[in-house]
Amino acid sequence: MEIVALLVLAYLAGSIPTAQIAAQLLAGVDLRERAPSVSGSGVYYAVARWAIVPVGVVDVAKGGVATYLPLHAGSGSGLAVACGLAAVIGHNWSVWLGFRGGRGLSPFLGMLVVLFPMGALLLLVALGCGRLLGRTPVAALLGLTALPGAVLLTGGSDALFRGTLGMLLVTIVKRLEANRRPLPSDPLRRRAVLWRRFWYDRDEEHWPPEAED
Repeated sequence: MEIVALLVLAYLAGSIPTAQIAAQLLAGVDLRERAPSVSGSGVYYAVARWAIVPVGVVDVAKGGVATYLPLHAGSGSGLAVACGLAAVIGHNWSVWLGFRGGRGLSPFLGMLVVLFPMGALLLLVALGCGRLLGRTPVAALLGLTALPGAVLLTGGSDALFRGTLGMLLVTIVKRLEANRRPLPSDPLRRRAVLWRRFWYDRDEEHWPPEAED
């Protein structure tokens, strides 16, 4: 029962819709209608650029706290990883937003800070390079893909290795699912949209039209 309680608490903590709350308080904006994801990037483009900082800090903390609590309670790294992933899943499919949400990178960073700080640094470097090149979604996916190998090279635990694989899988599923946005009926267009979702995390070539990431 304690394990179930920790997993449920982790999911509910991750489900707190930080970006949606900030968007509504600051501008009366519903990110589900104005942005591809209910996340810090949605706040950045649809509300105010500075707001991504407090929203991002809280979202990172959600993953970090959910991961730390099992360790503090004396549980092993396996449960800590499971709780971290539960927070990410809550962030991506929030019960408060009709099971819509963000992409999970911020709470996953929080999980990595607790369990694998070098992995958090690796992901941040990948995101920074992607930002400079105007290809943040591509860099994020490549950074996530590199994390399981980094765990193996540094002698990380099997639980952490499975956790990084799990986060890559969650990210791919979320990108393709895209908060249940409908796909085109034409097969060629549908494949093109799925390809853009996989690599660029968007249906159109750019979102917003003038933005690269």
